[in-house]
Amino acid sequence: MNTEQTPKASDVLIVGAGPTGLALALFLTRMGVRVRIIDKTAEPGTTSRALVLHARTLEFYDQLGLADGCVEGGTKFNAVNLWVNGRHAARAPFDDLGDPFSRFSFILVYPQDKQERMLVAALEKLGVTVERRTELVSFEQLDAGVSAQIKTADGATESCRAAYIAGCDGAHSKVREQLRTGLPGGDYAELFYGADIEGKGAALNGEVHIAIDDADFLAVFAMKESGTARLIGALRRDPAKTAELQWSDVNTRVIDHLKLDVAKVNWFSTYRVHHRVAGSFRQGSAFLLGDAAHLHSPVGGQGMNTGIGDAVNLAWKLAAVIQNRIDPAVLDTYQSERIAFAQRLVATTDRAFAFVTARGPIAKRVRLTVAPLVIPLIFHFRAIRRFLFRTISQIGIRYPDSWLSAGHAGAVRGGDRLPWAQWVDGGATRRDNYEFFSSLDWQLHCYGEPSDAVRATCASRGLTLHAFAWRPEMNQAGLHRNAIYLVRPDEYVGFADAGGDAGALVRYLDQHHIATLHAYVDHRLPLE
Repeated sequence: MNTEQTPKASDVLIVGAGPTGLALALFLTRMGVRVRIIDKTAEPGTTSRALVLHARTLEFYDQLGLADGCVEGGTKFNAVNLWVNGRHAARAPFDDLGDPFSRFSFILVYPQDKQERMLVAALEKLGVTVERRTELVSFEQLDAGVSAQIKTADGATESCRAAYIAGCDGAHSKVREQLRTGLPGGDYAELFYGADIEGKGAALNGEVHIAIDDADFLAVFAMKESGTARLIGALRRDPAKTAELQWSDVNTRVIDHLKLDVAKVNWFSTYRVHHRVAGSFRQGSAFLLGDAAHLHSPVGGQGMNTGIGDAVNLAWKLAAVIQNRIDPAVLDTYQSERIAFAQRLVATTDRAFAFVTARGPIAKRVRLTVAPLVIPLIFHFRAIRRFLFRTISQIGIRYPDSWLSAGHAGAVRGGDRLPWAQWVDGGATRRDNYEFFSSLDWQLHCYGEPSDAVRATCASRGLTLHAFAWRPEMNQAGLHRNAIYLVRPDEYVGFADAGGDAGALVRYLDQHHIATLHAYVDHRLPLE
């Protein structure tokens, strides 16, 4: 029998406990925000739906101390191979790109179900438990926050008050449904499958293999356990067949071309692919993230990573507004920064997906004749491979037009991800400028010697200063000697000034009403 219970209050109500919702909850909790996270499922996922973790996501996880565990538990791959009609046409290595872009200059297979368990465990250590078999019924926006009706595991209806509500509840989002933002776009006609298999063959060598022929394609991702892989491919539905599709319905021609011997299928699922972006990511106190906000093809393994990027972008902004540490107008930048990226991503993956799935005589000629000639030439150039890695890994995401982005110094402009620089100190210890982002706070970086005025400004504003002795590696990364870089909690540069102007820094801090989460620290890394 349904009963009405006393309202429970939290700062943020998170609807959906997939990787996006869990990451949002974890970052918010680490920043001192009270969260409540609910999910209508009885338990975390037990199948490896999304697979790939990119460098940018690993950098975010590194802020929480989780990245090394992912790397240890996952499978690195440093190259992508293209096969056409059973012939090896091209190999694009990512391990010879020259100066690395990140501590994680590789692509990692680390399945979604393992990530969810990792994030749930990290949340529980902080005293937050996902409320399972609990779903959002409805919500309304009030003058100050939201009031939600929640159906709990025992069937009771409960009122929940929160300052904000975050819809991380997937493609069929209840939050998006109530906001009526729509999810314009379309669906691909093809049906696709995913299968976790055990087997043997050259394609299980730890690299990614993409195989195409005149009508089909197959992607092979080797998993951590030897002799296991995830297969992703197209599936032709027989109109006369009404029963649920099985592995036996898969056309194995492309698999046979790869000489892949499948001994056992541990999991098999079919799905349709969409290309859609919500009309808005924010309405008042309600936000959409992850698949609730955008859906796109699996090309490049972007979906889960993009959702986690949404979570990190929103988390620090919500925390700062709730704690009165920034102008509330910052919340508008969540939509402006993330919706632009989502729209570009859908367009980009659309074009790539069209190539691997196109039908007809022209498409057949391009896939089987032109592509094998052109793609190896393209992959031959290191500059192109560097561009591809920056794009796929998401470290190239920029917010140059954001209200938060100002100034430039060296090759870096406001809105850029802070370039990663690594060097060896006098004790032969490898150091890098991403060591200090676990604070999840604004911080000022100077590569060289900051002025006394800059030091005084940081001290008076409680702004942690990291002064790095100048090294050639910093110049190679695009940083400017003695410049100042005000870095956001998500590792993007908010403000940069080549001259190290303390007055300009003060004006930026005042314009945005920025206050810090932690106390002032003057941290110097001298040349040893």
